[in-house]
Amino acid sequence: MSSKRTSLEMFRLKKVLETLASKEGRGTELISLYIPPGRQISEIIAMLKDEWGTASNIKSTTTRKNVQDAIVRVIQRLKLFKEVPENGLVIFCGAIPQSGPGSEKMETYVIIPPEPINIYLYRCDSRFHIEHLKDLIKEKETYGVILVDSSEATFATIKGRRLEIVDEITSGIPGKHRAGGQSARRFERIREAQVQEFFKRIASHANEIFLPIEDLKGIIIGGPGPTKYDFEKGAYLDYRLREKIIGIVDTAYTGEQGIKEVLEKAPEIMRNVRYIEERKIVQRFLYEIGRDTGLATYGEMEVRRALEAGIVDTLLLSEAIDITRVTVICTLCGHTYHESMKSHEVLAFTQSLVGKACPKCGNQTLEVAEEKDLIEELAELAEATGSKVEIISPETEEGQMLLKSFGGIAAILKYRAEQR
Repeated sequence: MSSKRTSLEMFRLKKVLETLASKEGRGTELISLYIPPGRQISEIIAMLKDEWGTASNIKSTTTRKNVQDAIVRVIQRLKLFKEVPENGLVIFCGAIPQSGPGSEKMETYVIIPPEPINIYLYRCDSRFHIEHLKDLIKEKETYGVILVDSSEATFATIKGRRLEIVDEITSGIPGKHRAGGQSARRFERIREAQVQEFFKRIASHANEIFLPIEDLKGIIIGGPGPTKYDFEKGAYLDYRLREKIIGIVDTAYTGEQGIKEVLEKAPEIMRNVRYIEERKIVQRFLYEIGRDTGLATYGEMEVRRALEAGIVDTLLLSEAIDITRVTVICTLCGHTYHESMKSHEVLAFTQSLVGKACPKCGNQTLEVAEEKDLIEELAELAEATGSKVEIISPETEEGQMLLKSFGGIAAILKYRAEQR
């Protein structure tokens, strides 16, 4: 197994898969090539040369040329590798129509997976076969939570960043104070029988909810008071779920509030759950901001300055940022400047440069030299300066706060800017 997948790796893979999914070719002109670890590059190149020869039998002149050109391009990319990377190698290549017939442009995508792939695949089709890579971006770890007290029980799952309350049931058991006219012992016996039946109902619900989850990593039992211990010791759960109990947590509540308490109190139990990780990262940033320690900053310009100064420990970027960084150049004097804008504004901005004077030489020779996703641009800057990068989902409360209150761009610093 490879090292832990980073949020940036997952984000990059997700984005490129979205791009690949949107591509369509003519006929069977798009090549998908999956090479697992351990294969020899020379063996793959020999196979592709055979495929190039076979493609000479394609009747359509255009299709034949496009397929053979794509094979040549893939071979060229393979020659850049001395050996297949330890996680394998995936290459997509083909002629993608840009508008109508005859507008095809050869596009090549080389991906080193964040985890080892075990499939060897070569296929020509009208689409790229991305399904085997899509499996890698699925959250694989799920935790079950059961909150128990004598009056109700709550069942929830935490999978990656997603927390879902699956079911809530009530017991109907009266309080410990007996009704008038009943002897204390008889009342206690009846109540104890009702508790046993309620525990059986809880177990039945838990078995139905959690046993079908193939990737269930663990079960956490929580709740106020001793009832949760009585339930756990009674071995009501299916043995397969009992084996997965990884912690018992005290909470003041059941229901949604109790689930949030579990998240607060059990991060060490569920340390691999992305939901917990993201909350801790954003809360660390909020702590520094709230106490004005000088060890945090936010906003594109401020964060960019901190990155360029090399003082960023962790860069926080909201996955929901939809901003493009545009580089403008004067083709006459070479003057260059940058603008950041919403992705849908780029076309209008490009058109607005027509007839606009260069701020340096005054000539109307400005044009867009590059468009880059802002997340990717800042992430590359962070990587170049040795900063950690965390892509934060907007699905958590903290993720929403990062996006709405701080523009989705923030940084935790190694030290104050003036101490450099």
